[in-house]
Amino acid sequence: MQSTTVMTGASRGIGRAAAEHILRSSPDTHLLVVARAAVGPRLAAELGSGGRAVSYVPADLGSLASVRSAAAEIGDRLERGELPPLRGFVGNAGVQYTDALTEGPEGFESTFTVNVLANHLFVRLLQERFAAPARIVITSSDTHFGDFRHNMGMVPGPAWRSPEVLARTGAFPRPHSTSAGRTAYSTSKLAVLHLVHEYARRLPAGIDAVAYNPGFVPGTGLARNAGPASRFAMRRVLPLLALTPFATGRDAAGRNLADVALGGIAAPTGSYVDRDRTARSSEESYDPRRERELWEAVEEFTAAYAV
Repeated sequence: MQSTTVMTGASRGIGRAAAEHILRSSPDTHLLVVARAAVGPRLAAELGSGGRAVSYVPADLGSLASVRSAAAEIGDRLERGELPPLRGFVGNAGVQYTDALTEGPEGFESTFTVNVLANHLFVRLLQERFAAPARIVITSSDTHFGDFRHNMGMVPGPAWRSPEVLARTGAFPRPHSTSAGRTAYSTSKLAVLHLVHEYARRLPAGIDAVAYNPGFVPGTGLARNAGPASRFAMRRVLPLLALTPFATGRDAAGRNLADVALGGIAAPTGSYVDRDRTARSSEESYDPRRERELWEAVEEFTAAYAV
Protein backbone atom coordinates (compact mmCIF):
# COMPACT_ATOMS: atom_id res chain seq x y z
CA MET A 1 0.00 0.00 0.00
CA GLN A 2 1.57 3.25 -1.13
CA SER A 3 1.81 6.02 1.44
CA THR A 4 3.66 9.22 2.27
CA THR A 5 5.80 9.82 5.34
CA VAL A 6 6.90 13.37 6.12
CA MET A 7 10.20 13.60 7.99
CA THR A 8 12.24 16.38 9.54
CA GLY A 9 15.86 16.01 10.59
CA ALA A 10 16.76 13.53 7.84
CA SER A 11 19.93 15.21 6.63
CA ARG A 12 22.39 13.77 9.16
CA GLY A 13 22.87 11.47 12.14
CA ILE A 14 19.98 9.36 13.37
CA GLY A 15 17.56 10.89 10.90
CA ARG A 16 19.68 10.10 7.85
CA ALA A 17 20.08 6.50 8.99
CA ALA A 18 16.33 6.27 9.71
CA ALA A 19 15.43 7.67 6.29
CA GLU A 20 17.62 5.09 4.58
CA HIS A 21 16.10 2.27 6.64
CA ILE A 22 12.54 3.45 5.88
CA LEU A 23 13.23 3.43 2.15
CA ARG A 24 14.86 0.00 2.25
CA SER A 25 12.22 -1.57 4.48
CA SER A 26 9.16 -0.02 2.87
CA PRO A 27 9.59 0.40 -0.91
CA ASP A 28 5.99 1.65 -1.21
CA THR A 29 6.73 4.67 1.00
CA HIS A 30 7.18 8.08 -0.55
CA LEU A 31 9.52 9.85 1.86
CA LEU A 32 9.03 13.61 1.87
CA VAL A 33 11.90 15.26 3.70
CA VAL A 34 11.58 18.74 5.17
CA ALA A 35 14.96 20.47 4.98
CA ARG A 36 16.60 23.80 4.40
CA ALA A 37 16.64 24.87 0.78
CA ALA A 38 20.46 24.72 0.76
CA VAL A 39 20.52 20.98 1.47
CA GLY A 40 17.09 19.70 0.44
CA PRO A 41 17.69 19.00 -3.27
CA ARG A 42 20.95 17.15 -2.64
CA LEU A 43 19.42 15.18 0.26
CA ALA A 44 16.42 14.11 -1.82
CA ALA A 45 18.67 13.11 -4.72
CA GLU A 46 20.95 11.02 -2.50
CA LEU A 47 18.11 9.28 -0.67
CA GLY A 48 16.21 8.76 -3.92
CA SER A 49 19.05 7.04 -5.76
CA GLY A 50 18.06 3.78 -7.36
CA GLY A 51 14.54 4.97 -8.12
CA ARG A 52 13.29 5.35 -4.57
CA ALA A 53 10.39 7.77 -4.08
CA VAL A 54 11.82 10.79 -2.30
CA SER A 55 11.03 14.49 -2.55
CA TYR A 56 11.57 17.49 -0.34
CA VAL A 57 9.89 20.65 0.88
CA PRO A 58 12.05 23.57 2.03
CA ALA A 59 11.67 24.93 5.54
CA ASP A 60 13.57 26.60 8.34
CA LEU A 61 12.21 24.89 11.44
CA GLY A 62 13.30 27.84 13.56
CA SER A 63 10.60 29.92 11.89
CA LEU A 64 6.90 29.19 12.41
CA ALA A 65 6.06 31.09 9.24
CA SER A 66 8.39 28.78 7.31
CA VAL A 67 6.82 25.69 8.91
CA ARG A 68 3.38 26.96 7.89
CA SER A 69 4.56 27.40 4.28
CA ALA A 70 6.03 23.89 4.22
CA ALA A 71 2.87 22.32 5.64
CA ALA A 72 0.75 24.25 3.12
CA GLU A 73 2.87 22.94 0.25
CA ILE A 74 2.57 19.38 1.54
CA GLY A 75 -1.20 19.81 1.83
CA ASP A 76 -1.44 21.17 -1.71
CA ARG A 77 0.57 18.27 -3.13
CA LEU A 78 -1.65 15.77 -1.32
CA GLU A 79 -4.76 17.57 -2.56
CA ARG A 80 -3.53 17.47 -6.17
CA GLY A 81 -2.80 13.74 -5.92
CA GLU A 82 0.93 14.23 -6.41
CA LEU A 83 1.61 12.25 -3.24
CA PRO A 84 0.06 9.00 -2.00
CA PRO A 85 -2.01 9.14 1.22
CA LEU A 86 -0.24 10.63 4.24
CA ARG A 87 0.25 7.99 6.90
CA GLY A 88 3.34 9.15 8.78
CA PHE A 89 5.06 12.14 10.30
CA VAL A 90 8.50 11.82 11.89
CA GLY A 91 9.54 14.91 13.83
CA ASN A 92 13.19 14.06 14.33
CA ALA A 93 14.83 17.48 13.97
CA GLY A 94 16.24 18.92 17.19
CA VAL A 95 18.65 21.60 18.34
CA GLN A 96 20.68 22.39 21.42
CA TYR A 97 22.29 25.79 21.95
CA THR A 98 25.11 27.01 24.14
CA ASP A 99 22.77 29.43 25.92
CA ALA A 100 19.09 30.05 26.54
CA LEU A 101 19.12 33.41 24.79
CA THR A 102 18.81 32.45 21.12
CA GLU A 103 15.61 33.90 19.73
CA GLY A 104 13.76 32.99 16.54
CA PRO A 105 12.04 35.40 14.15
CA GLU A 106 8.69 35.13 15.94
CA GLY A 107 10.24 36.01 19.30
CA PHE A 108 10.26 32.51 20.83
CA GLU A 109 13.37 30.86 22.27
CA SER A 110 14.91 28.79 19.49
CA THR A 111 15.26 25.45 21.31
CA PHE A 112 11.58 25.54 22.22
CA THR A 113 10.67 26.64 18.71
CA VAL A 114 12.41 23.79 16.88
CA ASN A 115 11.95 20.99 19.41
CA VAL A 116 8.36 21.77 20.44
CA LEU A 117 6.49 24.41 18.45
CA ALA A 118 7.57 23.33 14.95
CA ASN A 119 6.46 19.75 15.59
CA HIS A 120 3.17 20.89 17.06
CA LEU A 121 2.44 23.18 14.13
CA PHE A 122 3.16 20.41 11.63
CA VAL A 123 0.88 18.02 13.54
CA ARG A 124 -1.97 20.51 13.67
CA LEU A 125 -1.68 21.70 10.06
CA LEU A 126 -1.45 18.14 8.70
CA GLN A 127 -3.99 16.62 11.09
CA GLU A 128 -6.85 16.65 8.58
CA ARG A 129 -4.58 15.26 5.86
CA PHE A 130 -3.69 12.00 7.59
CA ALA A 131 -5.27 8.82 6.27
CA ALA A 132 -5.82 6.31 9.06
CA PRO A 133 -4.08 4.25 10.17
CA ALA A 134 -1.35 6.83 10.61
CA ARG A 135 1.50 7.31 13.06
CA ILE A 136 3.17 10.47 14.35
CA VAL A 137 6.61 9.94 15.90
CA ILE A 138 8.47 12.72 17.68
CA THR A 139 12.02 12.22 18.90
CA SER A 140 12.45 12.81 22.62
CA SER A 141 15.49 12.12 24.81
CA ASP A 142 16.27 10.28 28.02
CA THR A 143 17.74 13.55 29.29
CA HIS A 144 14.16 14.30 30.33
CA PHE A 145 14.69 11.95 33.30
CA GLY A 146 17.28 14.33 34.73
CA ASP A 147 19.31 11.68 36.60
CA PHE A 148 22.83 10.37 36.23
CA ARG A 149 21.73 6.93 35.06
CA HIS A 150 20.12 8.41 31.98
CA ASN A 151 22.51 11.22 31.04
CA MET A 152 25.79 10.39 32.84
CA GLY A 153 25.87 13.93 34.21
CA MET A 154 26.41 15.49 30.78
CA VAL A 155 23.09 17.35 30.53
CA PRO A 156 21.23 19.04 33.38
CA GLY A 157 17.76 17.72 34.03
CA PRO A 158 14.65 19.61 32.98
CA ALA A 159 13.52 22.62 35.00
CA TRP A 160 9.84 23.07 34.27
CA ARG A 161 8.31 26.52 34.24
CA SER A 162 5.04 27.80 32.89
CA PRO A 163 4.92 27.45 29.09
CA GLU A 164 4.82 31.24 28.77
CA VAL A 165 8.25 31.37 30.45
CA LEU A 166 9.73 28.34 28.66
CA ALA A 167 8.82 29.72 25.26
CA ARG A 168 10.88 32.88 25.79
CA THR A 169 14.59 33.52 26.16
CA GLY A 170 16.14 33.68 29.61
CA ALA A 171 13.91 31.01 31.15
CA PHE A 172 16.71 29.46 33.23
CA PRO A 173 19.36 30.73 35.68
CA ARG A 174 22.54 32.13 34.07
CA PRO A 175 20.81 32.15 30.66
CA HIS A 176 24.05 33.00 28.87
CA SER A 177 25.67 29.72 29.99
CA THR A 178 26.02 26.36 28.28
CA SER A 179 24.25 24.81 31.26
CA ALA A 180 21.18 26.94 30.57
CA GLY A 181 21.23 25.91 26.91
CA ARG A 182 21.36 22.25 27.86
CA THR A 183 18.60 22.73 30.42
CA ALA A 184 16.47 24.27 27.69
CA TYR A 185 17.13 21.13 25.64
CA SER A 186 16.19 18.59 28.32
CA THR A 187 13.13 20.64 29.26
CA SER A 188 12.01 20.77 25.63
CA LYS A 189 12.27 16.99 25.46
CA LEU A 190 10.09 16.70 28.55
CA ALA A 191 7.60 18.96 26.76
CA VAL A 192 7.59 16.49 23.86
CA LEU A 193 6.39 13.77 26.23
CA HIS A 194 3.65 16.00 27.61
CA LEU A 195 2.39 16.83 24.13
CA VAL A 196 2.49 13.23 22.93
CA HIS A 197 0.29 12.28 25.88
CA GLU A 198 -2.09 15.08 24.98
CA TYR A 199 -2.11 14.10 21.29
CA ALA A 200 -3.16 10.61 22.35
CA ARG A 201 -6.20 12.16 24.03
CA ARG A 202 -7.10 14.65 21.32
CA LEU A 203 -6.18 13.28 17.88
CA PRO A 204 -8.85 11.37 15.94
CA ALA A 205 -8.97 7.59 16.25
CA GLY A 206 -6.52 5.95 13.91
CA ILE A 207 -3.87 8.66 14.23
CA ASP A 208 -1.38 7.46 16.83
CA ALA A 209 1.28 9.60 18.47
CA VAL A 210 4.47 8.09 19.88
CA ALA A 211 7.61 9.53 21.48
CA TYR A 212 10.92 7.89 20.56
CA ASN A 213 14.10 7.96 22.63
CA PRO A 214 17.22 6.92 20.71
CA GLY A 215 19.37 6.86 23.84
CA PHE A 216 22.78 8.52 23.91
CA VAL A 217 24.06 8.54 20.33
CA PRO A 218 27.59 9.98 19.99
CA GLY A 219 28.75 11.49 16.76
CA THR A 220 25.50 13.14 15.66
CA GLY A 221 25.12 16.80 14.75
CA LEU A 222 23.36 17.76 17.96
CA ALA A 223 26.42 19.55 19.35
CA ARG A 224 26.98 21.60 16.20
CA ASN A 225 26.17 24.81 18.12
CA ALA A 226 28.54 23.94 20.97
CA GLY A 227 32.04 25.26 21.53
CA PRO A 228 35.13 23.75 19.87
CA ALA A 229 36.02 21.48 22.81
CA SER A 230 32.51 20.01 23.02
CA ARG A 231 32.31 19.50 19.28
CA PHE A 232 35.68 17.74 19.28
CA ALA A 233 34.59 15.46 22.13
CA MET A 234 31.31 14.61 20.39
CA ARG A 235 33.08 13.81 17.12
CA ARG A 236 36.24 12.07 18.30
CA VAL A 237 35.97 10.90 21.90
CA LEU A 238 32.36 10.10 22.73
CA PRO A 239 31.79 7.88 19.66
CA LEU A 240 33.98 5.32 21.42
CA LEU A 241 31.14 4.97 23.93
CA ALA A 242 29.02 3.46 21.17
CA LEU A 243 31.05 0.30 21.77
CA THR A 244 29.68 0.11 25.32
CA PRO A 245 26.18 -0.51 26.75
CA PHE A 246 25.97 3.18 27.71
CA ALA A 247 25.40 4.37 24.14
CA THR A 248 23.65 3.49 20.90
CA GLY A 249 25.30 3.58 17.50
CA ARG A 250 23.91 5.93 14.86
CA ASP A 251 22.76 3.14 12.56
CA ALA A 252 21.05 1.18 15.33
CA ALA A 253 19.27 4.30 16.57
CA GLY A 254 18.15 5.15 13.04
CA ARG A 255 16.92 1.62 12.42
CA ASN A 256 14.89 1.77 15.63
CA LEU A 257 13.37 5.10 14.63
CA ALA A 258 12.45 3.67 11.23
CA ASP A 259 10.84 0.64 12.89
CA VAL A 260 8.79 2.90 15.16
CA ALA A 261 7.68 5.03 12.21
CA LEU A 262 6.69 2.01 10.12
CA GLY A 263 4.88 0.27 12.97
CA GLY A 264 7.46 -2.49 13.32
CA ILE A 265 7.70 -1.76 17.04
CA ALA A 266 4.39 -2.20 18.80
CA ALA A 267 3.52 1.06 20.53
CA PRO A 268 0.00 2.16 21.42
CA THR A 269 -0.78 5.83 21.02
CA GLY A 270 0.80 7.92 23.76
CA SER A 271 3.68 5.47 24.18
CA TYR A 272 7.31 6.16 24.93
CA VAL A 273 9.63 3.92 22.92
CA ASP A 274 13.03 3.59 24.55
CA ARG A 275 15.39 2.46 21.78
CA ASP A 276 13.59 -0.68 20.55
CA ARG A 277 10.78 -1.26 23.04
CA THR A 278 8.00 0.57 24.82
CA ALA A 279 8.83 1.71 28.33
CA ARG A 280 7.67 4.10 30.98
CA SER A 281 9.05 7.62 30.72
CA SER A 282 9.91 9.67 33.82
CA GLU A 283 7.34 10.05 36.56
CA GLU A 284 7.42 13.81 35.94
CA SER A 285 6.32 13.28 32.35
CA TYR A 286 2.89 12.02 33.44
CA ASP A 287 1.02 15.13 34.54
CA PRO A 288 -2.39 15.68 32.89
CA ARG A 289 -2.76 19.18 34.33
CA ARG A 290 0.62 20.26 32.98
CA GLU A 291 -0.06 18.55 29.66
CA ARG A 292 -3.34 20.41 29.24
CA GLU A 293 -1.68 23.69 30.17
CA LEU A 294 1.09 23.11 27.63
CA TRP A 295 -1.41 22.19 24.92
CA GLU A 296 -3.38 25.37 25.49
CA ALA A 297 -0.21 27.46 25.44
CA VAL A 298 1.27 26.02 22.25
CA GLU A 299 -2.11 26.34 20.57
CA GLU A 300 -2.02 30.03 21.46
CA PHE A 301 1.62 30.47 20.38
CA THR A 302 0.99 28.88 16.97
CA ALA A 303 -2.55 30.18 16.36
CA ALA A 304 -1.45 32.90 13.93
CA TYR A 305 0.31 30.26 11.79
CA ALA A 306 -2.28 27.49 11.96
CA VAL A 307 -4.61 29.00 9.39
